[in-house]
Amino acid sequence: MQERVVCSITAAIKYEIPANILLAIAEKGGGKPGQWVRNSNGTHDVGSLHFNTAYLQDLSRYGITADHVAQAGCYAYDLAAWRVRQHIKNDRGDIWTKAANYHSRTPEYNSKYRADLIARAPKWTDWLEERFDAKTGN
Repeated sequence: MQERVVCSITAAIKYEIPANILLAIAEKGGGKPGQWVRNSNGTHDVGSLHFNTAYLQDLSRYGITADHVAQAGCYAYDLAAWRVRQHIKNDRGDIWTKAANYHSRTPEYNSKYRADLIARAPKWTDWLEERFDAKTGN
């Protein structure tokens, strides 16, 4: 839990995305470092943020591997925040649809994931507001 919170907040700040959205994505994924979950299509969802190995193949030209993403630490959260930022900047739709593109652009899967993010995010907004002063950043 501590890694999820610290890494999500740090990555959200670094990539200038809403922390409550990244925290909701991390909570929804519910993955663990070192975890490999086999999918019915033969791919795997890897690590804390459930990066799909098919997606990671596209990143291999940058030296990013599934083993890197599977490890404990903030690397997977940074990669997730970078990816969400790309969706927010480049995709169509509201911020929730764009954030849900992290999971899938297929409308059926996106809408379910989107609804879950919308349901989870207020808890994280409240959690953040209880601990940090959004006006001063302290």
